[in-house]
Amino acid sequence: MRARWAVVVAVILGVLGMSSAAVPAVAAPAASPEASVPAAAPVTLGNGFITDLVGALGTSETEELNSRLEKLSQTQNIQLFVVFVDTFSNPDNSQQWTNQVAVDNGLGQTQYLLAIATQSRQYYLSADKAGPVPLSRVDQISQSLVNDLHADDWAGAVRTAAEGFSGSGSSDLGGILLVVLCVLAVVAAIIVLVVMRRRAAARVRQATPTATGDPLDAISDEELAKRAGLALVHTDDAITSSTEDLGFATAQFGDTATSAFTEVVAKAKAKLDEAFSLKQKLDDEVPDSDQQRRDWYLQIIRLCESADTALDANVAAFDELRKLEQNAEDALAQLKAHREAAARAVAAAPAALQSLAAVYDASALQTVAGNPAEAASRLELADTNIAQAGELIAQGKRGEAAFAIRTGEEAVLQASQLAAAITTLQTDLATAESQAQALIANLEQDLAGAAALPASPELNAAVAATRAALDQARTDATGTGRRPQAVLESLTAANTRIDSTVDAIRNAQQQAERAQQVLEQTLTQARAEISTANSYITTHRGAIGPDARTRAAQASAEYDQAEAARVADPNAALQHAQRAIALAREATQLAAGSIDAWGNGGGWGGGSGWGGGWGGGNRSGMGDAILGGIIGGILSGGGGGRSSGGWGGGGGGGWRSSGGGGGFSPSSFGGGGRGGSGGRF
Repeated sequence: MRARWAVVVAVILGVLGMSSAAVPAVAAPAASPEASVPAAAPVTLGNGFITDLVGALGTSETEELNSRLEKLSQTQNIQLFVVFVDTFSNPDNSQQWTNQVAVDNGLGQTQYLLAIATQSRQYYLSADKAGPVPLSRVDQISQSLVNDLHADDWAGAVRTAAEGFSGSGSSDLGGILLVVLCVLAVVAAIIVLVVMRRRAAARVRQATPTATGDPLDAISDEELAKRAGLALVHTDDAITSSTEDLGFATAQFGDTATSAFTEVVAKAKAKLDEAFSLKQKLDDEVPDSDQQRRDWYLQIIRLCESADTALDANVAAFDELRKLEQNAEDALAQLKAHREAAARAVAAAPAALQSLAAVYDASALQTVAGNPAEAASRLELADTNIAQAGELIAQGKRGEAAFAIRTGEEAVLQASQLAAAITTLQTDLATAESQAQALIANLEQDLAGAAALPASPELNAAVAATRAALDQARTDATGTGRRPQAVLESLTAANTRIDSTVDAIRNAQQQAERAQQVLEQTLTQARAEISTANSYITTHRGAIGPDARTRAAQASAEYDQAEAARVADPNAALQHAQRAIALAREATQLAAGSIDAWGNGGGWGGGSGWGGGWGGGNRSGMGDAILGGIIGGILSGGGGGRSSGGWGGGGGGGWRSSGGGGGFSPSSFGGGGRGGSGGRF
């Protein structure tokens, strides 16, 4: 997969207009400062294990450390390369910088790279996910360097890293012992085995730091909450992208070939739903103790990790199924066909929206107001990638062509979804108007029935409020500027009030019939609100944070409970349905706020949330790809991966992952790995 990651890096740099040429190794200072290459740019590693570009080590220290690392390579089959620079730049992110150097220098699964910026006081330890040392062990080794680095003991940090890797690799000692044991007598074999075990245990105790327990135990509550939010977002994106990728594969290969992957996605989704439920408990109005909140945040992270692992376990099999590189011509032809079908829907979108705008108020069309423009820009993005894919196939660059095809597939899918959302909303609004008319008739019957009841202050007030609601509804339901959902909400409130007033004098059968009727109307309204919220979040997921997603997930959960209770307990079902409506609306509002903040250069996570805004740039390029979560659904970002990862890719090698705080990677199919291999000192 390292080769595929190099392709991904090249494509992304091309999108951003940056040069993907390898930066030459820094030589001795030249006479002209303008002609020299900054030492902090990604570099070419030297012939030895140590590449010191800032004079951090003396000559004798460099020789000693090269010798020590050569011994590590010979005895453990692990190679540790170390590079010293002043600061990380181009890129200035430590994990991206280190991983890029590793990719550019062709490091393999058993090769690790420690990068130390002495001036900006940052470091990063890059590891291949498929390497022989578990990522949890890489995290421990990384953490063990902090004291040496803080004391500017650069040589000591390298020694500590080498000692940490000692005992982590593999050698031929087991085979030699096996031969010796086969030759020696039974008594001698037992003696040798006992001696060897004691010596091995002593070496492990000397070389391996004492286990510190769960790394999350030392994290503050605030940081734990932040990680839980990131885990929800990235896992949700990974599942969404996996589901979409699975749809493409099912269309190409059939249900039978993809049934196992369908089950994997369903199980991962169940774990994510459980995590969203815990997030909702943290956000609701019920007070929680500090310990409860911490425990729930930990459970959220673990559930997301479990879902992520389940997806990752099937990455290789899915990659084998798709083989986009080998089937690039067929996949491109299929993409072009999908694009033509989507283009017809996108072309009809402006007229469809204009037709709705001539009848309904702008507030009723808020969630689809920008869909025609966004759908058109997604289609432009697809066209760009279709053209690139054709050129790349002609040039024999099948790996890069596969990436362009995958991007085009996602862009076409989102263009279709954005256009379809307008038609769906039109249907929902028409349904709401029809229900409003039915509710008006029911309320008229309620008023007639109330007239036959004994007068009371409560009944008189309910009758007056119902008449006022009916008068307003008749005005709002005609002409232009209609607001069907608002009308239906007002009528439902009036219906609830008058029903609660007269229920005391109705018999049980009539009460049950009325409750069931109101429930059906409320369930229909809940479905429409949930559909609107989910469509809005899915097609803009690149800018949507955990709060909106949590509300949407909880709205679906409340709706499921309403459906489950609709026969046995209609009153309880009605409460769940009403709660689902409120949560879905809140999800839409939160999503809209996140998009506004993202577009202004903020992001859902605060002043520097990912993606920022597109700043008035080309809406059909990188901005739209990020806003729609397209790039996030393709690449293995967030967790510092050095491969495309996920379903929809292929190719040998491993995915370089290096935690740096335990991020999750929104990949195509599959999520990211969590590590802890970098930071400041």
